[in-house]
Amino acid sequence: MDYGSVLLTLGVSFVLAVLFGPLLIPLLRRLKFGQQVRDDGPQSHLKKTGTPTMGGVIILLALTVAYLKFSDRGYEFWAILVASLGFGLVGFLDDYIKIAFKRSLGLTAKQKLFGQLLFSLVFCGILYNHHHPTTIGFPGVSGTLDLGLGYYVLAVIMFFASSNSVNFTDGLDGLLSGTSALAFGAFAVIAVEAAEPQAAVFSAALVGAVLGFLVYNAHPAKVFMGDTGSLGIGGGLAAVAILTKTEILLVVIGGVFVVEMLSVIIQVASFKTRGKRVFKMSPIHHHFELSGWSEWRVVTTFWFAGLLLAAAGLFLYKI
Repeated sequence: MDYGSVLLTLGVSFVLAVLFGPLLIPLLRRLKFGQQVRDDGPQSHLKKTGTPTMGGVIILLALTVAYLKFSDRGYEFWAILVASLGFGLVGFLDDYIKIAFKRSLGLTAKQKLFGQLLFSLVFCGILYNHHHPTTIGFPGVSGTLDLGLGYYVLAVIMFFASSNSVNFTDGLDGLLSGTSALAFGAFAVIAVEAAEPQAAVFSAALVGAVLGFLVYNAHPAKVFMGDTGSLGIGGGLAAVAILTKTEILLVVIGGVFVVEMLSVIIQVASFKTRGKRVFKMSPIHHHFELSGWSEWRVVTTFWFAGLLLAAAGLFLYKI
């Protein structure tokens, strides 16, 4: 796998996403798959009510077609596909229930957790059957730590953390599209250097798919990805980190997602224990909006942070 192949995969996926947009966005609109906006959020978001959601289907379709075209059929191929499409399916069901049954919360927490656990375990089963290394390494340290079966516990935790933190990040026009493109761009480079062709092709295909989706998702968004896209992206992110043996670096490269998740945990913990909120609203991107930042300023600031974290992750990988 070389960088030329990676760029070709990225380009094909981008074109597919751009082409799928005009076909699927009107369909979502006709099916009345419109976004329901929280009343307690920034008032500027109320005008987004009715914007088609479930646009993650565009991302997953473009991603899958490009991935099938350019990837070999090793066990890593199936593992990544199970992770991304499996988590995307959980998100699709969540989105569909919200819209079709007018349930603002979609799947119950237990149902969503069960779906995430199911596909995490299927992924781990594929790796276990193919004797995937159970060691983890640390940036700048030559030795590794063998976790044995505990490695698969770590993998499941990574899937839960990654999918939910990415899901929290999807709250502003283009925010997740841009930050996920940067994170997967870094993992594409790592996968090429680590000689993990399936992870490299997948990462490149996802970069192309979310950038193509960004054509329609940039402010003002014509479509939202919904949980269909965000959970699929989160599942794929954890899978790529595991297959490239960069489990620890996921925290750095996905640092924007980590901060978003921590802001929610801190907010909930503070309110339940002290009755006070730390942020004006969580996830933290809404805090900046309510502090007077424009939506575009928040998004571009987070994109820049994602770029710096992706560069930091690549630097740590090289040392």
